[in-house]
Amino acid sequence: MKTNDPKKRELLESLKNGLIVSCQTQKDEPIYTDDMSIKMAECAKWGGAVAIRANMPEQIKMIKDNVDLPVIGLWKIWHEDTDVFITPTLEACKAIWDAGAEIIALDCTTQTTHEGTIARDLLPIVKKEIPEAIIFADVSNYDEARWAIDNGADIVAPTLYGYTEETKHIEGPDFREFAKMCRDFKDEAFVMMEGHIYTPEDAMKVLYLGAHSVVVGSAITRPHYITKRFTDLLSGYQNNWREAERSKH
Repeated sequence: MKTNDPKKRELLESLKNGLIVSCQTQKDEPIYTDDMSIKMAECAKWGGAVAIRANMPEQIKMIKDNVDLPVIGLWKIWHEDTDVFITPTLEACKAIWDAGAEIIALDCTTQTTHEGTIARDLLPIVKKEIPEAIIFADVSNYDEARWAIDNGADIVAPTLYGYTEETKHIEGPDFREFAKMCRDFKDEAFVMMEGHIYTPEDAMKVLYLGAHSVVVGSAITRPHYITKRFTDLLSGYQNNWREAERSKH
């Protein structure tokens, strides 16, 4: 059952059929400046985005201070011994909540974290500790989406399809599995599409399939990856640009 909290429902319904732009930059990227995430978010709002997805407390706070849009917050924390990097701890969840994010995104896969826990087991803990937050479950497949919804996720999206050991060979979205998620879960949670969407046509396709909203990041806000997709093809696929996108920072 979708949340009955009127405040949460109002915010989530305001995102329907809209574009959410992921406005993120890391310090080792060529586009990084102290205010780049703000500029990205300002451009997203100017262009008609309904919300922002943002990484790390300081960037979330800067965006909230300057751009009047809801924020899906996360904190990417990388470790060499795990592929879990999206808001992997309760402390990280509290930090992005305190920074102003209305929605908390976290890894809800079955992968093992740096701390030795199963990533998705954090979800019910966050629900208990920060009950006011809307929870965005980043999953890699249908079964993980089912578990996340059963354990209180308000939003599910296949964000991590292509980022787990079983799916890391993937370049494009699995439209068929996403359509099944939309059909089966539409009455229980808000199903959004995130990951591998690079054109307006693909964004329209997932809305047609039943997505509540669509999140787009690299194809809009990261020109170095856009360039690398072109040069990858022009060089005869000698290098895989997705390896650069998946790199740990």
